[in-house]
Amino acid sequence: MPKRLTLIHYIFLSIILGILAGLLIGPPIQIIAKPLADIFLRALKMVIIPLIVSSVISGVLGVGETKNLGRMGAKLLGYYLTTSILAILTGLTLMNIIRPGVGAELELSGTPQIGEANFGKIGEVLLNIIPDNPIKAMVNGDMLAVIFFCIIFAVFIIKAPDKTRLLFTDIFSGMFEVMMKITGFILKFAPIGIFGLIANIVAATGFSAFAALLKFFFVVFTGLMFHLFVTLPLLLRILAKIKKPYRHHKAMTEALLTAFSTASSNATLPVTMKCVEEKAGVSEKLTSFILPLGAAGNMDGTALYECAVAMFIAQVYGIDLSFFQQFLILLIAMVTSLGVTGIPMASLVAIAIILNAVGLPLEGLGLIMVTDRILDMCRTAVNVFSDSCGAVVVARSEGEKTSLVD
Repeated sequence: MPKRLTLIHYIFLSIILGILAGLLIGPPIQIIAKPLADIFLRALKMVIIPLIVSSVISGVLGVGETKNLGRMGAKLLGYYLTTSILAILTGLTLMNIIRPGVGAELELSGTPQIGEANFGKIGEVLLNIIPDNPIKAMVNGDMLAVIFFCIIFAVFIIKAPDKTRLLFTDIFSGMFEVMMKITGFILKFAPIGIFGLIANIVAATGFSAFAALLKFFFVVFTGLMFHLFVTLPLLLRILAKIKKPYRHHKAMTEALLTAFSTASSNATLPVTMKCVEEKAGVSEKLTSFILPLGAAGNMDGTALYECAVAMFIAQVYGIDLSFFQQFLILLIAMVTSLGVTGIPMASLVAIAIILNAVGLPLEGLGLIMVTDRILDMCRTAVNVFSDSCGAVVVARSEGEKTSLVD
């Protein structure tokens, strides 16, 4: 009996139909395609602020509940921040050097012309993180200010009396669950929206916008492989004192293959735990704590991909991003790689948040959907491997020998 078609199958079909419609029908298809794309993008914009608010607050509250884990939790947080920043910097560096989107410039009506004046100097950027009006910041989509307020709000919920803390924890956890359901519902219509985006772009530009996609694919793939085979092994050698860090790749082969085939860190979790315990020699006590947290919140590959997409779309639309704008992308990529985890097609939502935050056109999402699935499989493998390295690093710092030590 044939398998039921999944959302991914429908998205592949919508990409093919969008390309064919744009080529064969040409500009007249835009009469249908543009409204379909606009409706989908407006629906995505609709969930951005409530999703960020609920996910950041509930995430901070969740960390607060594990504060008794103290030393180990601090080590893990330090590792996650380090690997995420290194992954994002790898992506930004490659995108600035190779610039795969340059030469495929698009011009859309209403495309924002963002410049240095919109962001000011670094002191002003940092000052504006503190909102003078949180509601206004939410209305204007000032993402860093919104995130800052949510973190402060959540910290003081943790410090509130138990009755108040539990009440707000239930409220924001429930809000996050509802927002995930709404987002999941919107993404069910992704094939229709993606058809509109693809058809609209192809009708307007032909294949000129897509010519840069192959270059973009290899730039991102190179970045992911560099993080997988250079950055993370170096961290194993430096932080965990593993003399032959590449033995860890062999130990994690089964988990890496599962992650690549499923494109899901959560689905791979049982295999990851088995490999880390049985082949890397980390104790069950640590793996049962570290790996579920990593599957939920440590997304190096995703963070690298998100910032690369933002840079690519800016290049395709002929928009130069300054150092400060790229710094903003780095900060938001770190938060969104954690904040929207667990949502179907989470990277699509996270990228929409980043584009909205820096003023880039959401229509560019249609471009990257062509190569998204294969890169999703690659970045999931990177995410899982980073989780396993984190387990080894913390285990070694806690005095465990592990089987990777000579």
